[in-house]
Amino acid sequence: MDTPLASLCTTHHIEISKIPTHVAIIMDGNGRWAKQRNKPRTFGHQSGVSALKEAITSAAEFGIKYISFWAFSTENWKRPKKEVSFLMKLIKTVLLKELSSLKKNGVRIKFYGFFDVLPKDVQKSITKFESETQENTVIQVNIMLNYGSRQEITEAFKSISAKNLPLTDITEETISNHLLTHDIPDPDILIRTSGEYRISNFLLWQLSYTELFFLDTLWPDFNRTHLIEVLQQFSQRDRRYGGVST
Repeated sequence: MDTPLASLCTTHHIEISKIPTHVAIIMDGNGRWAKQRNKPRTFGHQSGVSALKEAITSAAEFGIKYISFWAFSTENWKRPKKEVSFLMKLIKTVLLKELSSLKKNGVRIKFYGFFDVLPKDVQKSITKFESETQENTVIQVNIMLNYGSRQEITEAFKSISAKNLPLTDITEETISNHLLTHDIPDPDILIRTSGEYRISNFLLWQLSYTELFFLDTLWPDFNRTHLIEVLQQFSQRDRRYGGVST
């Protein structure tokens, strides 16, 4: 008898053996979405919360074990102070509001980034959310907060250098093990919304063999159908990792 997941994959023409383990998302286009409606940029960020919640629910439905969202980059501090303050408050208040639902649905929350410069209340919230969801196993939601890949790689090399390892002992695995994301698998899929064709400063090391999907959809309009379409396309791709098809 088909499992619910197998039936779901059959319905949507997705090969169950090619369901990704890890999907990473660059949530781009909130500001442009708001501008189209003559609203402030903060309205776009607030509206993007619904898309994030639907992405988590849909990913869990398809058995995806990890989903990562780039919530705030190390470069986003250049934005207006009012917008930065709003984003910090939004991240905290949304998770507080949704915490009981996340726990009920087996969602584990993990944060990755450089937290020492974040407001103290945000740092405390990070500890709270991670602690209260650490036993959940349905899906792990990674929030990349004050995250930048170049800084991550730089800090990894500093950490390796401090150990005085012989150069011959330093491998790709050594570097991976010193990254912030050392405890999660590299993404199988990267989705960037808004029609921009770049990965910016996001998971540069980890995306080496990730399948890239650039959608014209602005983030607040992203929904379950968009994720399904990506999964369908991913199911048809041949991942050779530098080799040849057999």
